[in-house]
Amino acid sequence: MARAGFYAIESGKISFRRDGNWYSDEERIDNPRIALLFSRSIRQDPDGRWYLQVAEERAPVTIEDTPYVVRTIEPVADGCLCLILNDGEGEPLDPSTLEIGADNVLYCRVKQGRFRARFLRPAYYHLSRYFEADGDRFFLRMADRRYPLRSALPGDSQVERSS
Repeated sequence: MARAGFYAIESGKISFRRDGNWYSDEERIDNPRIALLFSRSIRQDPDGRWYLQVAEERAPVTIEDTPYVVRTIEPVADGCLCLILNDGEGEPLDPSTLEIGADNVLYCRVKQGRFRARFLRPAYYHLSRYFEADGDRFFLRMADRRYPLRSALPGDSQVERSS
């Protein structure tokens, strides 16, 4: 009897792209349950290669920019903001980790600072109501504090890696 697993797509190339969607070969995976399962199953080996691990099944994956994206933002009672990530998890925004990358893409650190997450456009727009400008510098105002939005250092982005 065949076991369920990645066998049906083992010859395909699985990727997580900048748009926050999973793809098998060049087709977007539209099933939200599969996308959530993949987002919760992403792992990185010590050599920096990405893979999906579901039970004992493993499949290589290409990460186009970052393994996590910020889908939306929710204000919380203490004046802070909660990020909702592609894996369905919510976590507080650490505003000191905000940075602006190439093409004005906004990033922050997530998962206890271990990973970089890219803000999808809806989350970026939601967060923008907390932005302030002071001359040519921009800040995030959160819980009565201002946090500067700094530019990402060259080479600081998640380089495309595959197994």
